[in-house]
Amino acid sequence: MITRNLRITGRVQGVFYRDWFVEQARGIGVAGWVRNRADGSVEAVVSGSSEMIAAIVAKAHQGSPPSRVEGVEVSDAPEEVFDGFAKRATV
Repeated sequence: MITRNLRITGRVQGVFYRDWFVEQARGIGVAGWVRNRADGSVEAVVSGSSEMIAAIVAKAHQGSPPSRVEGVEVSDAPEEVFDGFAKRATV
């Protein structure tokens, strides 16, 4: 299992990106969370196999139908145990 932090930029707030991301993450089987950031980006922490992480990163680039993803930054994150995948409040 590996854990990664994703920072998604572009038109990703107010376009159901987080709800869509939760659905995608649960479908792939990754654990973690997603939330809006005050700067207009979306942040996610995802944990799973390397194949699962690659799949959710590809989905993050795709985005929800009304979104417009400009960038996805992926960085290492400390390993953590999550209970499923959740949407968190904006920070």
